[in-house]
Amino acid sequence: MNTRAQQVLEQEIDPMHAEAVGHGNSVAAWTCIGIMLIGVLVGAIAFALHAPIGVLIGGIIVVLGLVAGWLMVKAGYGVGGSKSKNAH
Repeated sequence: MNTRAQQVLEQEIDPMHAEAVGHGNSVAAWTCIGIMLIGVLVGAIAFALHAPIGVLIGGIIVVLGLVAGWLMVKAGYGVGGSKSKNAH
């Protein structure tokens, strides 16, 4: 019978989970999420004000955030990128 401590120890030794997970801690990820949050805010306010054009603009801003994040990853600002602080 495995105790909880033994199960935790087995997970820590498991080589499949030995790699550190990046969790998107990069300039590209933060920029992408920041722009997308602004888009969601614009869309939500426009929705509350019954302004369909504003909701559309908010959606466009969200898509632009995704594109900006992708471009920044390609430019080397993603996790492990050449211009990021955590590059190996």
